[in-house]
Amino acid sequence: MSIEIKMPALSPTMETGTLAKWVVAVGDDVRSGDVIAEIETDKATMEVEATDDGVLAVIAVAAGSENVPVGAVIGVLAEDGENASAITFDSAASATAIPAVAEPSAAAPIPAAPAAIAPPVAQAPVAAPAPMTGRSASNGERIFATPLARRVAADRNVDLAQITGSGPYGRILRHDVETAATNPAPQATAGAMAMDLRSAAVPGDSELVPNSQMRKIIASRLQESKQTAPHFYLTVDCEIDELLKARKSVNEMAPDGIKISVNDMVIRAAAMALKKVPAANAAWEGDHMRMFKHADICMAVAVEGGLVTPVIWAAEEKGLADLSVTSRDLATRARDGKLDPSEFTGGSFTISNLGMFGVREFAAVINPPQGGILAVGAGEQRPVVKNGELAVATVMTVTLSADHRAIDGAVGAQWLQAFKGFIENPITMLL
Repeated sequence: MSIEIKMPALSPTMETGTLAKWVVAVGDDVRSGDVIAEIETDKATMEVEATDDGVLAVIAVAAGSENVPVGAVIGVLAEDGENASAITFDSAASATAIPAVAEPSAAAPIPAAPAAIAPPVAQAPVAAPAPMTGRSASNGERIFATPLARRVAADRNVDLAQITGSGPYGRILRHDVETAATNPAPQATAGAMAMDLRSAAVPGDSELVPNSQMRKIIASRLQESKQTAPHFYLTVDCEIDELLKARKSVNEMAPDGIKISVNDMVIRAAAMALKKVPAANAAWEGDHMRMFKHADICMAVAVEGGLVTPVIWAAEEKGLADLSVTSRDLATRARDGKLDPSEFTGGSFTISNLGMFGVREFAAVINPPQGGILAVGAGEQRPVVKNGELAVATVMTVTLSADHRAIDGAVGAQWLQAFKGFIENPITMLL
């Protein structure tokens, strides 16, 4: 009995996806747990694993196809022992096996084959190119690259083995492939090089880059957020000298492998403030409000082609060491595209920290359907007045963006006051 492979829903918001690449070909043996395809979702490019054993008999949706509906059949597996070449796919009648002997009656007309589906043709196995397999053709050593980088490399016929990655631990990213593609090897013909020089000299030159599924969903959700959620913004300056001293002391006493960051302490302070002012831990849902019982903090992580917001569940229950380990693990796997959908879906509040880029102050767009997001700027030394005298302090500016339907101005101010209190007196986060 043939087994249909359907487009999975890899997140609750996913309605369609882009089938970026097939990792297996027709005729390949597939075992349960094997990666068979890569799909661009609204959050990331993710690997899809087989849930059954068999032989890939039909590819119903070609690699690179966009807007494939969730639940649509993308391929068909033949079970072990079943004749894979005797399986075809009809989009109207689903997958059917053709009998070994099928002689149509003379009285019955032979139905026409579906126009969109060509009959399967037996092919000799073709070796996958190096960019698709992620392994060097010379020595078989594994090449670490993101799924999107491999897809771009295959499209542009770029050998990943010849590229030095700029990502974490030397991982090859999309822009590494694009840079290699726009800088051809020395053996390129003189005519091609001259054409490249002429193209580079054209004023106003540009190119059209197709938007990924992630970028489309980000655009849709943030446009929806700005159009439907009445944002208001509250900004305060937090002096963080005591927090920096506390962080230094904690790190000196922390076990090996644990290093507390300022962002870990910001997450802890935000979680404690949400527990102190629970009215700010809310989301607007039309006929009712959703009041969250835990501070489920999302942290915005920039990834290739967009951003992901992995969730630290019940952050108020985690100590600084636990927050450090959890946040570092989530951020690393988010950049590598290794998060499970359950790890970046949901949450009650988001933190976006651009302080590491030297950004002093900014206002973030609310991550729907949440009620608030905190934008965190860089800590920098500024002149302040203390006891009527001019002094210097390390100051960090933060801005709360809140949905006025769910959070009133006074509630937002109370939450920000509580957050500032925890940041400026870090010992109180331990109470």
